[in-house]
Amino acid sequence: MSNGDLDPSGKCALCPRLAAFRNDNRTAWPDWFNAPVPAFGSLNARLLVVGLAPGLRGANQTGRPFTGDYAGDLLYATLARFGFTEGTYGRTADDGLTLRDCRITNAVRCVPPENKPVAAEINVCGSFLEREIAAMSRLAVIVVLGTVAHGATLAALGQRKSAWRFGHGARHELPNGIVLADSYHCSRYNTNTGRLTEDMFHAVFAGVRGLLDSGDSR
Repeated sequence: MSNGDLDPSGKCALCPRLAAFRNDNRTAWPDWFNAPVPAFGSLNARLLVVGLAPGLRGANQTGRPFTGDYAGDLLYATLARFGFTEGTYGRTADDGLTLRDCRITNAVRCVPPENKPVAAEINVCGSFLEREIAAMSRLAVIVVLGTVAHGATLAALGQRKSAWRFGHGARHELPNGIVLADSYHCSRYNTNTGRLTEDMFHAVFAGVRGLLDSGDSR
């Protein structure tokens, strides 16, 4: 299955508020990507990282998840630290960086106003996440960044949020054999306020690396 089968088109109008905001951004910044941001990385990967939504001046500008803003600086440095990248992250989609055994996506593919998607938008975009997860035949671990990504991923897997409560550093062994690993989102706000430190973020991915290397995952 190709990425084109899994991502909304550039003219997607399923969420009217997001489509209108996207059009406004195209007028304001015509040289930016300003479209639903496709996932990055191979469907053959064992690790999937699920974020919230593209940042206005990050992925919405560059067209690649977590690329061009602080959250991406921390995420890609962490992925490199634990062997999930090749090349050097340069804050642009054409920096030559590739992912190793890892794929990155978002619960909502279009940038939302004030970085806050509403429930209906999360639910609508969940169909793309559901198909994406189903297409990853070797998927063993999903790292979710924040409570929205946690809930959207559980919904895509047909699981109830109340059965698998979010907690930073928590790991949930789901009935289908996939391990769901929780982390606070690597946003500048969370790191500036001390809610998430680099050490806390590294610990999540160190645990994932251990799971994958030990074979204690499918």
